[in-house]
Amino acid sequence: MVSSPQEQTPETLTMGELLEMSGGWKDLHRGEVVECVVMRVDQEGILVNVGGKSEGIIPSREARSLTPEAMAALEIGSSLTAYVLRTEREEGIAILSLDRARSETGWAVLEKALEADTLVEGTIVEHNRGGAVVDIEGVQAFVPLSHLLPATRQLRDQAEAGTPTPPAEPQQYKVLEVDRRGRRAILSERLAWQGWREEQKARLLEELVEGETRKGKVSGVAKFGVFVDLGGADGLIHTSELSWQSVSDPEDIVHVGDELDVMVLNIDKEKERISLSLRRLDPEPWTTITEAFEIGQIVTGTITRLTTFGAFAQIEGGIEGLVHISELSDKHITHPKEAVQEGEVLELKILNLDPERHRLGLSRRRVVEEL
Repeated sequence: MVSSPQEQTPETLTMGELLEMSGGWKDLHRGEVVECVVMRVDQEGILVNVGGKSEGIIPSREARSLTPEAMAALEIGSSLTAYVLRTEREEGIAILSLDRARSETGWAVLEKALEADTLVEGTIVEHNRGGAVVDIEGVQAFVPLSHLLPATRQLRDQAEAGTPTPPAEPQQYKVLEVDRRGRRAILSERLAWQGWREEQKARLLEELVEGETRKGKVSGVAKFGVFVDLGGADGLIHTSELSWQSVSDPEDIVHVGDELDVMVLNIDKEKERISLSLRRLDPEPWTTITEAFEIGQIVTGTITRLTTFGAFAQIEGGIEGLVHISELSDKHITHPKEAVQEGEVLELKILNLDPERHRLGLSRRRVVEEL
């Protein structure tokens, strides 16, 4: 009983049947990309049929883009796409190239991306003094040093110094220049990242809701506040929104790389600014002050500032109270600096609490008198 064509597999087909499956005679032309069928694989290369009885060989040197695993997986009847280097008429048997076929595809991808202003994906295969070489579908494109991201530059420096680096991962690149005839392609990792950031920022500005809580990572710390990456766009936590307590240095609270939950305070779409808060995720100390403290209680406080009428002191929980000049010393003084200094830690007595008006009265004199 003869098997029907649907029941046959490449392993059960004869060489003649494989040729019949490939169609009629085909005239090959140098430089064209053709589909072919594998007929034999050996150390010299891959023997293929390119339509009808036209045969060609893909030398091993022209199949370097195939991994050893992919080469081992090739079977009789497998389909490949190859580039015609020489025709049958020139050599007696056509010479084909898998690598050039992949390269031609790569050039087409690059030209299309340049025209459409879209990104391409590639993997760094080499570092040099000027930048990095990236494989784009078989094309060796170049990324100048000024167009590499800082993290990639660091890996490049490590590679140049001979330090082992992890295997490169595929990345997105913006195409700056393509010259197929001159075999030249220039890419930018930095501009691709900037474009991605702009898209993410526009999306976030539309999605964010004031009052909601978001997760983010600290991307920068300055004297005036902390920048938090919300996943493509940075928001700012002003120093005053870091803690209910007075903050002189933001790095006392957070560091670059810290992951935080933050509250969205304000979204200015016109100026593309996002204001955040860390402290508002905790209860305001004044709302619970009567639960934590009572009149007559002795507490520890730190003098934060001096005025002509007294000294302000911060107690536990970040609450600031006033020690009136008359409550600083049992002696007559004309200025608080005669009795205390900023930064001094003292035992103080609570004289009055007014949560609604955010007022706390303290005394140093009465603690001393009771000793």
